[in-house]
Amino acid sequence: MAHKIGKRLRQARSTIDRARSYSLAEAVKLVRASAKAKFDETVEVSINLNLDPKQPDQNVRGVVPLPHGTGKSVRVAVFARGAAAEAAKAAGAELVGAEELAATIEAGQMDFDRVIASPDMMAIVGKVARVLGPRGLMPNPKLGTVTPNVAEAVKAAKSGAIEYRADKTGILSVGVGKASFTDEALMGNIRTLLQAVVRARPSGIKGVFINRITLSSTMGPGVHLDSSEANQAA
Repeated sequence: MAHKIGKRLRQARSTIDRARSYSLAEAVKLVRASAKAKFDETVEVSINLNLDPKQPDQNVRGVVPLPHGTGKSVRVAVFARGAAAEAAKAAGAELVGAEELAATIEAGQMDFDRVIASPDMMAIVGKVARVLGPRGLMPNPKLGTVTPNVAEAVKAAKSGAIEYRADKTGILSVGVGKASFTDEALMGNIRTLLQAVVRARPSGIKGVFINRITLSSTMGPGVHLDSSEANQAA
């Protein structure tokens, strides 16, 4: 199997000029063409940003709804009580609760991808912050995951809202769909993500903001995108 995967990658790479930056349309076609695995590969965008994440005023993080979704089923846990809890359940949340949900998390049962909380639940959420935080699951009002309207937050998560965040090296990587998506759907999602990242540019950054953009599928090679259009918008 390893030999077959290696051969597939070599063949895919032979169709890509690694020294060239492609247009978005060209890059999407190349990435989809190289996604030959037996499963529906995720298409990921990796953005190398000109910033220092160690500086508190240079943190790039946010949530953006993708117009065509991600193609992934998102399981949502919600900290809420009463009417808010019922609304979260009606919106499709898989796990809803307060102290009992915290106990479930402390027991290591974490079969979910997103955590949402109503503001009055944060004292309870804080008790499991040491578990949620390292996994990037801690609710945050800046990301819309601490909100009095938990039902809307659940719907947003279910419909394809994704979180993006630059890591400690200034690289932001996020899935934007599946290889089975059409070119147009992937392009729409990628443009939406890039626009959100540009809007999140820290005011103190001078010069070029986006150093490099790479598009790839789960098992495929990376394709460099022409970042000039995104930088002009920034």
